[in-house]
Amino acid sequence: MRWLHFILSHSVFISLCAVALCFQTTLLLKLPFDYMLGGMVFFSTMAGYNMYWALSKYTFSRHLSLKEILAHNYSHLILAFLGGLFLLYYLIRQPATLPYMVVASLLTAAYSLPLWPWSFAQKFRKTGFLKTVLLSFTWAYVTVIIPALPVLKVQVTSVLVLLMARFFFMLILCLIFDVRDKEVDKIRNLHSLATDISISAFRKLALLVFSGYFISGIFLRFYFAETGQVIAFFLSFLMLMGIYLLSFKKQGYFFYYFLVDGMMLFSSLASFIASL
Repeated sequence: MRWLHFILSHSVFISLCAVALCFQTTLLLKLPFDYMLGGMVFFSTMAGYNMYWALSKYTFSRHLSLKEILAHNYSHLILAFLGGLFLLYYLIRQPATLPYMVVASLLTAAYSLPLWPWSFAQKFRKTGFLKTVLLSFTWAYVTVIIPALPVLKVQVTSVLVLLMARFFFMLILCLIFDVRDKEVDKIRNLHSLATDISISAFRKLALLVFSGYFISGIFLRFYFAETGQVIAFFLSFLMLMGIYLLSFKKQGYFFYYFLVDGMMLFSSLASFIASL
């Protein structure tokens, strides 16, 4: 099980999920899948998350020396470095993608601002709503806009609807993690939607997000008139609803990093099967 823990804890699995969402985007928009771009998304996601975890350990482990922190997190830093190298290689090969990846990098940097060891950055620890929304939008941007670049100016309506559906989908997953991290965030003086609003308000917000996801997701499938994709979407929606309801009970590590994150893979797999 150590290898599985490594895959989950070092963001290998979630990076694979990011590629799966890009693949789903190309399926829904009737585009060929660019494997080189898939590799770039995989390694850039792995680099971003591993840097985030290393930065988090540094910020909240001030009782340890820098040498001790590096010793405990060297594997995260190595993966972040390797991911950054592949991203650089891809951008050299595909320079037209650079402006869009710069935007993605800025969004990622903005999300990590509360962890930066500077006084001005720590003010962002109180922007709980923005943090959750920003992370959701970053995921939607990377997994929709980047793979949709060939038709970005041609299929404007379908790309925007898919972007909206993906944003709501990722927001639901982020809300689930907000609930999990609520107590730890309070101890660390970090804010999120789960820490800033009541349980009742949180559930009402989640209902609105689910409604937004359902409406935009169904509209996209009907836009392309694909019955198979409508059925696949219904199955994914029901599975996501079940995962959300289970998250209000005490759950373990694998529930969040395999089942919750795995909803990205499940949704993409459902779309792939529907396309056969």
